[in-house]
Amino acid sequence: MVCFRLSPVPGSGLVLLCLVLGAVSSYALELNVTDSEKATCLYAKWQMNFTIRYETTSKTYKTVTISNFSTATYNGSICGDGQNNPKIAVQFGSGFSWTVNFTKEASSTYSIDGISFSYNISDNTTFPDAKDKGILTVHDAVGFRIPLNNIFRCNSLSTLEKNGVVQSYWDVHVQAFVQNGTVSTKEFLCEKDKTITTVVPITPTTAPPPTTTPTPKEKPEVGSYSVNNSNGTCLLATMGLQLNFTHDKVVSVININPNTTDFTGSCQPQTALLRLNCSNIKYLDFVFAVKNENRFYLKEVNVSMYLVNGSVFSIANNNLSYWDAPLGSSYMCNKEQTVSVSGAFQINTFDLRVQPFNVMEGKYSTAEECSADSDLNFLIPVAVGVALGFLIIVVFISYMIGRRKSRTGYQSV
Repeated sequence: MVCFRLSPVPGSGLVLLCLVLGAVSSYALELNVTDSEKATCLYAKWQMNFTIRYETTSKTYKTVTISNFSTATYNGSICGDGQNNPKIAVQFGSGFSWTVNFTKEASSTYSIDGISFSYNISDNTTFPDAKDKGILTVHDAVGFRIPLNNIFRCNSLSTLEKNGVVQSYWDVHVQAFVQNGTVSTKEFLCEKDKTITTVVPITPTTAPPPTTTPTPKEKPEVGSYSVNNSNGTCLLATMGLQLNFTHDKVVSVININPNTTDFTGSCQPQTALLRLNCSNIKYLDFVFAVKNENRFYLKEVNVSMYLVNGSVFSIANNNLSYWDAPLGSSYMCNKEQTVSVSGAFQINTFDLRVQPFNVMEGKYSTAEECSADSDLNFLIPVAVGVALGFLIIVVFISYMIGRRKSRTGYQSV
């Protein structure tokens, strides 16, 4: 446990801030702020990254993802008192800072009041050829209310988008105004986590049929996607994607056009993210994870789409288990597969191949094929064997008939 001693806070004495390291991966942040009596007053554990789109001097646009927090410091994080509200303050990289402010709303609730993110676009290493210079800041007034003595939990991916900056958060656990120095075991869930945990399976005999039948779509075009970090290409994906969703009893089918689809993402030692977006899809996230230190799989899918009636369709599920393969290899499935995210949203994939970890020289490693492809590969030699066997039998029968006719020609008269 590494502790940081901060300057005295009026009314609370010396504050001790501790960051737990070791078991937590470098990209996962966890802090515990204590008051003068060493009692916990603010606790937080979360993961995050930032994707920034900026204009270059040549009037083109580039995108950079910030996800390395190994050098993070926490100066300015405070418990709060009668004059100051609780605050989480994180500094990292070259001129990056991130702050979260909390406010006690009443005797029974507190709120995540606002989130600010600042970055130094003058840093030529992070933002090569940037047109703008200086420190830029985006602020989002969140205003999310939480009952006192509750820890806020949101395992699902949440995003904030403003001025070309996408802030992504997941595996969030935070409690301000901790009472009696003990972090609460009572959780207050975000809406996405509620959606995942309260989905009731639909019984075909009682479910109302959709009001319309979707027009069958042709096979989607296959797109190639990749994610880069400081070491080069870290994620590869090739696939045709077809989205099937039900909204207000209406079933719709959308083929994703890779020619009009943008993609970003990030790579971490234990997780990797591929994000797709286009004119009608705010984001479609594929989150991969490592399990048992030797395999990877698709753990989470999050989607938010703009519908023709102006509403937004959003679904998230962080408890999936698809596309399982050994680390150091890729996963491949040429046949059509269905990823069932929820009862209202499924993804059909075609000619799929993904490798979210250990990409070498920007190329796929040896593929582990899905069972559908394996069955096909097994049937091909079986069919060839059967055909050869049938051909041998035909040849043998023809030979015997020919031999018999030959003997008949030499009989005595």
